[in-house]
Parts: sequence; structure tokens; C-alpha cells
Amino acid sequence: MDRADLELVLAVRQHHSLVMAARAMRVAPSVVTKRLAALEAGLGLKLFQRTTRRVSPTAEGDALCERAAPLLRAFEDVEAELRERQVEPAGPIRLAATFGFGRLWVGPALAEFQALHPGVQVQLQLTEQLPDLAVEGFDGAIWLWNAPNERAAEWASRRLASNQRVLVAAPAYLARHGTPHTLPELGDHRCLVVRENGGGPGQRFDHWRLQRAGEARVHHVPVNGPLSSNSGELVRDWCLGGHGIMLRSLWDVAPQLAGGELVRVLPDHAMTDADIHWLAPYRAQTPRRIRLLVDFLVERFRHEPWKPARRAVTVKRGPPGSRQKR
Repeated sequence: MDRADLELVLAVRQHHSLVMAARAMRVAPSVVTKRLAALEAGLGLKLFQRTTRRVSPTAEGDALCERAAPLLRAFEDVEAELRERQVEPAGPIRLAATFGFGRLWVGPALAEFQALHPGVQVQLQLTEQLPDLAVEGFDGAIWLWNAPNERAAEWASRRLASNQRVLVAAPAYLARHGTPHTLPELGDHRCLVVRENGGGPGQRFDHWRLQRAGEARVHHVPVNGPLSSNSGELVRDWCLGGHGIMLRSLWDVAPQLAGGELVRVLPDHAMTDADIHWLAPYRAQTPRRIRLLVDFLVERFRHEPWKPARRAVTVKRGPPGSRQKR
């Protein structure tokens, strides 16, 4: 059995047709038929059940296909690595990211990376549900949480930057309703709730888990309000319109905080569950173009560019010998 045999069985399983598999492989249907028959004869196993309408793998065929896919990826990775040792990085990189962070921060970073490496083609898919990266053919994802527990052993993970969700409101809302100074006071305010990511078992959108800076204790704060949505952008619009207090990632509201359209509420408290991670299917040999991308993203985000810059305070001094008025 060789590499061509592995490609053959995967093509037949994918297309459920010898004719369609032949078309995908750009060979005559008779070639596929003869090669598959020779492979089955050599193994002494029937790999596919054939009917007039459909070709389906047997249990043995499925087992072979499951082993064939990672073996072929390994072939491709070795070839890509050898090519990239000789020339500039080249080839496709297929990525996933959430809509908001992907549009605001990942997209510009990828454009800069591609300009540095013109031979690389980057394809970014924005989605609110983390894909099954290996099955759906992604090289990696830039995501706001770490790998799910059930994928921790199968996926590589690297933190790109720390992040936190902060409480914000428009100055107009605080002028009308006052500014809360303690966590319990949030219960008396109109809080804008984001109901994203499908709501896993036990997830409470109306409970905010907040920590004071420097403390390990987590405070579960019940909140309520007449407006909620599964769209974070819509909730942000409501907040900008003065309709309530919102809990939102710092990267998402950094421009509005810098411009004074929003202000921090209870600035010593935050929800620290939204760090940015690189997630990728485990590979024995990661192509150089992907390693370069991860290193680039680490450098790009490690200073957390969404954090507001500290403003320098200038002290005006009078002419020599004069005294400043107090």
C-alpha cells in the first residue's frame, strides 16, 4: 500500500462514487476500479460496498480511511517543510476567529502578516461557533477562550494575550441614573445582557462573575434589565445610546473608552475569562508558515494594543523666581 492508495480510498469515501472519485483525481473511471480491486485483493478485505446508486465503506474501509487522513497530512507537512526551507514561506493558511475580534483585530494583523510574506495565502472564516478544526480543515483558530476540555488532548493551545471583560456605560446613562459604587448596587441598575455562544449547560447570562483587581475571590452578581440580545454589537449600541450598563471585552470597547463615549463603571472589577488563544489541531510537524504566523500574532498582541494608553501629565511651570498659585 502506498500514498496513491490512501488518496484513492479517501476520494471514494468522500464522493460515494467511483466515477466521481475518478473525476476528482483526474483519471479514467476504469483506473479507479482496477486500483481499488487490486488493493482489496492485496489486503484480502472488502473496503467498499457497491450498489448501482452508491459506494459505501465497510467497517474495514472506514478504519483505513481514518488512518489514511493523518498519514496524508503528514506527507503534505513534510513536503511543505522541505519546500519552505529552500524559499520564502508559501502556501495557504486557513483560520477561524470570532466575528468581533476577528474583524477588529485579527483581520488587520493578518493583512500585515501577508504583506510580509507575499507567498502565503490567508483565508479567514469568521464564526461564532468554534469549528472542529481538524475535521473541517482549519490550520488554527484565534479564539477568546482556551480549547474545550474534550479537545485539550487533541489540540495545541497557546495564549496570545490576556483580556478581561469590563463594566461600561455612557455618561448620559450615569447622569440620569447615578454611578454604582459597590457590586450589590448593580442590581438596582438597567444592565444590558449579551446572550452569546449558545448558552452551555448551567450558563447564567444574568449572573456576572466579577473579581476585584489583585483578589482571587469571584463575586457572582445577579443583574437584570429590559434589554438583552445574542448580538454583542447591538448591546454595545444600546450602551452607547445610554440604555444601561454593559459587561464587554476591553478590546471591543477600547475605542469608545478612549473617545469618552463610554466610561468604566466599578473600574477595580472585571471578568477575567476571555483571554485570547491560538488553537490548532495537533500536528507532528507544523509548517513553517504557520509557526511564523503564531510568532507574529504573539508579538502583535502581547502588549494588548486595546488597552488605553496612559496619558502623560504635564506640569506648567512659571518663569524662574515666580511661585505657582495653589
